[in-house]
Formats: sequence, C-alpha cells, structure tokens
Amino acid sequence: MAGKIGLNITQICLPRECTEDEIIEEVLKLNEDPRVHGVYLHLPPASLTSRVLNTLRPEKDVDGVSDLNVGRLVRGDMSQGFTPPLANAVMELLARHGETVLVVGGEGPLGVALQCLMQRGGMVVLNSRRSSEGLQKQMMQANAVVLLAAGHMDVPPTWLRPGTAVIHCGSALMTGRTDLEMSGVGPLTAALRMRNVVQSSSRWAQGQQYRPWTLRSLKLQPLSPVPSDIEISRAQTPKPVDQLAQEIGLLQEETEAYGRTKAKVRLSLLDRLREQPDGKYVLVAGITPTPLGEGKSTVVIGLVQALSAHLKLNSFACLRQPSQGPTFGVKGGAAGGGYAQVIPMEEFNLHLTGDIHAITAANNLVAAAIDARMLHEATQTDKVTVMSQFGAILQGRGGIDPRALTPQEVSSFVRLDLDPAKVTWQRVVDTNDRFLRKITVGQASTEKGHVRETQFDIAVASEIMAILALADGLGDMKTRLGRMVVGSSRSGQPITAEDLGVSGALAVLMKDAIKPTLMQTLEGSPVFVHAGPFANIAHGNSSVLADKLALKLVGEDGFVVTEAGFGADIGMEKFFNIKCRASGLRPNVVVLVATVRALKMHGGGPNVSAGSPLPREYIDESHHSLLQSLRLFPWFPLWLLSPWLLHRTDTQAEIDLVCQMAKESGAADAVPCHHWARGGRGSVDLAQAVKQASSQPSHFQFLYSQETPIVEKIRMIAQKVYGADDIELSPEAQAKIDYYNQQGYGKLPICMAKTHLSLSHLPEKKGTPTGFTLPIRDIRASIGAGFIYPLVGTMSTMPGLPTRPCFYDIDLDPVTEEITGLF
Repeated sequence: MAGKIGLNITQICLPRECTEDEIIEEVLKLNEDPRVHGVYLHLPPASLTSRVLNTLRPEKDVDGVSDLNVGRLVRGDMSQGFTPPLANAVMELLARHGETVLVVGGEGPLGVALQCLMQRGGMVVLNSRRSSEGLQKQMMQANAVVLLAAGHMDVPPTWLRPGTAVIHCGSALMTGRTDLEMSGVGPLTAALRMRNVVQSSSRWAQGQQYRPWTLRSLKLQPLSPVPSDIEISRAQTPKPVDQLAQEIGLLQEETEAYGRTKAKVRLSLLDRLREQPDGKYVLVAGITPTPLGEGKSTVVIGLVQALSAHLKLNSFACLRQPSQGPTFGVKGGAAGGGYAQVIPMEEFNLHLTGDIHAITAANNLVAAAIDARMLHEATQTDKVTVMSQFGAILQGRGGIDPRALTPQEVSSFVRLDLDPAKVTWQRVVDTNDRFLRKITVGQASTEKGHVRETQFDIAVASEIMAILALADGLGDMKTRLGRMVVGSSRSGQPITAEDLGVSGALAVLMKDAIKPTLMQTLEGSPVFVHAGPFANIAHGNSSVLADKLALKLVGEDGFVVTEAGFGADIGMEKFFNIKCRASGLRPNVVVLVATVRALKMHGGGPNVSAGSPLPREYIDESHHSLLQSLRLFPWFPLWLLSPWLLHRTDTQAEIDLVCQMAKESGAADAVPCHHWARGGRGSVDLAQAVKQASSQPSHFQFLYSQETPIVEKIRMIAQKVYGADDIELSPEAQAKIDYYNQQGYGKLPICMAKTHLSLSHLPEKKGTPTGFTLPIRDIRASIGAGFIYPLVGTMSTMPGLPTRPCFYDIDLDPVTEEITGLF
C-alpha cells in the first residue's frame, strides 16, 4: 500500500476504493516510523480530507498542507514548518514575470499558501473560479495566470496578453507556444519536495541532540499561617505534563502521558543523550529521625525549586514513590510539605502510574508459581507433567521432542524438588496489615493437604522493588528477575525464578514500571518519581534509571537532587555502598538534614509519638538538650553540607547555636532553610551553598571492598557507621553465611535491615549509643537485586496499623471528587 522513496520519504499511494479510516491507519504507522522523515500524500483530491491531512505529523508533512503548517506559513514562522513545494515552484516561475497574477481555483491549503507567498512578495493577486463569467477579462489584466484547479484546462490564446505566463499546476505538463508561455511545475515541485525532506531529516538530527531548557517557573504566593499541604497543592495549577516535557528537552516520542499532569519517560532517552555529560549529583540524607520524620523530601523539593526557579539553574528532583501502607497508616503522604511539594499531591501519594501494583502482581505471580509447582510435582507423574505442561515449551523453544527424553532427563526437567520448609519467597500487599505476618496456605481440600506456613510482606519490601530501583535497563531487569532465588531444593540447591519459568512473564508485568514518572513541584520544577524501597528493610533509594535520565537532561552545569531514606546510618550508607556500586555514579555533594527537634530528642528530650502533642521541651527554647546532642553528634567530612530545616517552634538562638557548632565541627556550611513556609525562595542560601560545594573535588570512597568477606562487611558497617563494639551472629545467621559463600554470593554488598530510630538495634537508644554489640538474627539474600541483607534485632517486613491510623482523616466528596485528609 505504501512505496518508499529512498530511506527518508514515503509516498502514500492507495487504491481509490480505500476508506478514510484505512488511509489514516497507514498515515499513523508512518508517523511512528523513525526511519521516515517525510510523507507525501499522493492521493485523489477527494481523499485529502481535513482529517487525513491533520493526522499526519507536521514535522513529516513535507508538502506543508496540514493546518498547522499552513498556519505557520501565514504567520511567517517557518522555523518548524514547511512551505508547500508546489507553491514554492510556482513562486520561482513567477519571479521571471509581472507583478499582477491571476489565480484560478485554489480554495484549499495550497491556494492559501500560494496567495500568502505572492502577497508577501509584493504581487497583486487576482482570484477567480474556473467557471467565472469575468474570467477572460481578468486574464487580460494579468502578467501571469496560475491554474490551480484539478484536471486539464485549455486557455484560449485570445484571452491572454502577449508574453503572459500560464502555470498549470493540475496537469504538471510543460509546453511552450510562440504567443504565450505555458509552464508545468512537476519536476521542480519534486525537487523542492526533496529539499523539504532533507530539511526534515536535518531538523530530526538536530532534535536528537541535547536541547537547552526553556523552563517556565510557576509563581508562588505563600500565605501565613501556612495552610494544609493539600490546600496548598490545590491552590496551584500545574503545567500540562507535555509542556513540562518540552521545556526540559524531551522529545514527543519519549513520553507516555498518564492523564494531564504525569507521564512515563522512555529509556530511549539514555541512548539519544549518551554523549551528553552528566550534571552535578546531590544526595539529601538526614540524621537519625524522630518518628515524625525530619523533612528530607521537603528539603529535596525546596532545594530544587531554589536552584531552578530562583538561581535559574537546570535542576531535577528524584524521589521514591510512597507506599500506601504509611499513607493510610501512621506517616501520611510523602510529597514534601508546605510550599515545597510535588503536585498534584493526591496523585503522587496514591496510585500514581501503577508501578507498585505491577510489583505486587509480579511478586505474587512468583508465589503462586512456587506453590503450584510443588503441588503438581507431588501429585503428578513425570510423564504426565512433561507432556501436559512442558511439551509445547520443549518443542517450541528448544525443538525437543518430549517423547524422546529418557526418564532421567524427564525427571531433571520437570522436578525442581523445592523444599517447602526452605521457600524464602513471600506474598506482598501494599497495606500495613499486622495479621498477615504469619499465615497458613493450602487449607482448601483442592490442595490435597499441601499446607505450609508463610507470610506477607509489604509490597515495597519485595525484591522486585529493589530490582526496579537498581536495574539499568529492561534487559538488565529481566536478567535480575530471572536470577531471584525463591528457595532451595531438598538437596540444597538454590531455585530461581528462571527455574520456575516465570521470568519472562515478570518482565512483561514490569515493562512499563521500569520507566520513571515525570511530575513537577509547586514552582514547576521537574521531578522523577520512581521506585520506593524502604530504607530500614531494603536499600531505601529511588531508581538508578531516574537519576541517570535526570543527569543527562539537566546538562553539565545542572543539578540532580535525590534522597536517601531515613537516617544517614542506613539510607545514606546504602546509597554509597549499594546504589553507587550498581550505577557507577558518584555524588558531588551530600546535604545532611537535621532539625532542632530531632537534635533535642537525641540530647535527652522525651520521646516523640506521631499523633500526640509535642512535649514542652520541643516547643520552648532549650539549650541544654541541644548542646548535649551537638556534642554527641557524629559530624561528617568537609565535603558534606548541613542544612537545618526550621520548625515554627525553633528560636533564633537555637538556630544560631546549631549552625555555629556544625561549622566548628567540620561541616562545609550550615544553612537555615525556610522552604516549608516560603518555597524555593526560602532555600536560596542552601542552593548557593550547594552550588559552591559542587565546584570542590569530592573524595568519595566505598566503606568496604567487594572482596571483603561477608562477616567483615557486616562488622565494618556496625563499627564504623553505627558505633557498635562488635557483632553477634546467631547460629542460623552463621549457617546462612557459610551457605552463601558456598554458592558464590560472598562478593555481594550488604543491606542491613535495622531500625531507623537509633544508630543501634534498640529504637529507644538515642544520640550516639556506645558499648553495644549488634545482634544479627538472620541473613537473607536478594540475588536478583544483588545484595545480602542481615536482619538486625527484631525487624519486621510487614508494618502494622497504629491505634489511630491516618485513614480516619481521609475522605472523598462524591460531588466534587475532592480528597480531604491527605497531608
């Protein structure tokens, strides 16, 4: 149906009986073909409907007949459009003739374009229909006649003045007479069309290069007192996501819109900008927090707003997607707060683009495959199993006739011999549900007595979430999914998702989740939201891919700001030793978030509980607990920045004291931050400090070598990061270490599963505890993700709901569909 001319232009030649829908279907295919840079709709006039013309992408419309391209011509802006080649050919022929031109016919886009060009060229334009009674009189007034009407039209010589040029566009014939000049434009039109194709190809090639940003910031008008987070979010109108994408240099084909305000970004961007130098890489971490959290996400957003909206530096925030467990449980939303938020905050905090649902589906498919495989192996003969379930696979993928296999070959193929007592894979759900911490499955009579105890984890604790966060592409993700260890056989051999035959299906479920989601802040700065592993039970960082995409987009002088979950002892340590190993990226600056509230708590202040009023010690000025904490606080090297997120109860004297002691203790700078109340303007000082620090060399080093034995890696983290005297391994943990060494997993990094409320394993131990031994209760391995994770103390991978969960406050107006209670 379509014949290609060369490699860059396609000519549509369809049978006359084709319907409009069939033509449009063909045009849509060519729109999406990256090899085609120009499309020529060589169709009967009746088929060139407005719907057909405007289906063709303007950048491939080398005939310049779509409404957008004609509009650009009329406006005089041809930087992105095309002049119709036929109109250009006519203009070149008219350049040799008089100033008065009669145009016969031409009511369509070609006529509009030609008339515009002639008037712009200073010509007097007369218009007439083919059947007009005064046509002869008008021809006698013209120096040139342009026949735009379709079909052949004879012009009697007596109707023309001597030397009048007749340009017949319908027949594209070229003839000459002694008493007049009749010129066809076919060959010239074809040449000019090819020139448009060359121009289109050149624009495409230029478009593949890095594009400078044209970011338009959104204005903020902060109120005092500061309204609720959801009220602030609703008061701001976000930019359409396609506009935001264009402003930061994304191509149209690199985004997939999910509604008006969020879009997935395709990984093809990395290939397009592979030669583009990365921007500066900034990590935001925090001191050990109170149960209320200390505002790392808010600092990330406030800093990015300050850098982009106020210092006019390209900057990108990269955040984790929040789990609905904490959103409806105790912590609430995670979109930032006050005037430093990701918007719309309802969409950010709820389903977003469905990534966590995809992880849940993929994780539970593995769990279902495990139990089904054990049941069928126990209840079916090898021959029945191989013929009924695996025969087609053997023949289709391997070209093997299952009937030709020996009994031993059949058995080795169909029997994984998973030991039910050694299955390590758990089901997941994205809800805090303490009653799923231990369950029994297989109790229905149809499962024939194959009962076993298992448990649910929260969805973000799934190894698939960690894989999503650490993978560097779809192929890498599929490989990692395949090597996930789900248990071991009765002979002690590890069983993987690939052994179960489920890895391909997992990749299908996760193929869209691997693309980061683009959103924006209250001031219109771009944000990538991607992956959401907890830092206490996983590695606690957003995805490698989001960071890599953002570093390319901001350009060499731009900034990408990402966050490590919970305190620096777990989130930041894992960012360095797990995420940076996986990505190959190195941070230029670390921003350490501390609050007067948290410092007071670590200096001996009373416990803080979510949902309860703050004790007076945190409201009144109190230098004693603050000084006690500052003397104990373990300051980091000089390349680290320390901002202080201000709360309304902090006094100026307390702030000054914190800043003074931070600088005296070795921090590169200590900057009070007001972004919660003022937006980006309240963090301009922090942005200036980050910019200055990023110009200094960063002496980054890993805490341990990959060659270091597992036990020593754990000991180094315990002693050098937590301040423990030593570690204590349970017999079970020691046996697991021996097993992992035997299987060749000894070089994997360590991901400690530990409470986030203390540097030790005991949440009530505040400040910098000393004189303790860190107990390692158990050790597990996430082979697909690529780390070993010791369980410290009594860590649970399924949170529970508190006495008063956040869901009590969340409601929906059925008329306006407005959500209330999210914060």
